[in-house]
Order: sequence, then structure tokens, then C-alpha cells
Amino acid sequence: MVLYWILLGIDAAAALVALFFFFIGLADGSVSSFNAGIWLALLGGIGAVIGGGIALNASGRRRTAWAVLSVLAVPAFLSGLLILALIVLQPNWR
Repeated sequence: MVLYWILLGIDAAAALVALFFFFIGLADGSVSSFNAGIWLALLGGIGAVIGGGIALNASGRRRTAWAVLSVLAVPAFLSGLLILALIVLQPNWR
């Protein structure tokens, strides 16, 4: 049960980051009618992963819910670790 909540928390954080960039893009005009479909597909996919994980867990299919939530949580966690490593290690790019 703890793994479910960890994966759901990581997915929720990734969704908040995506929504943040979406609304910033709306404000500065970089999200327009040209790429709004891509953004809506991205946000819809994130919503489908989170909603599907919640629905599967509610129906008692925990392992399937873990698998669905892991589709978004694992890449988000690894990219977060990369960003954290770049901040901490401050590599010399020369």
C-alpha cells in the first residue's frame, strides 16, 4: 500500500509540473492553437495514468495499479534525480 502512495505522489508532482508549464505557456503565448492539441494530449495522458491507477486500486487490482502508475512515476523520478545531481554536483561543461 505504501508503494501505491509513493507512486501516486510522484505522479501528482509530475502532473503539477506539467500543469505549471501549461499555464505559464498560456500566459506568455507559447501555447497557441498550433500546439494546443499536443498539450491537451499530454495532459490527458497524465490524467489517464493517474485516474487509471486510482480506479484500479479502488477495484482491488493493486499490482496493475502499480504498473500503470509506474509508467509515469519511474521516468519522472529518474529525471528528478538527474536534475538534483546537476544542481548538487555542478559539473564543468567545458
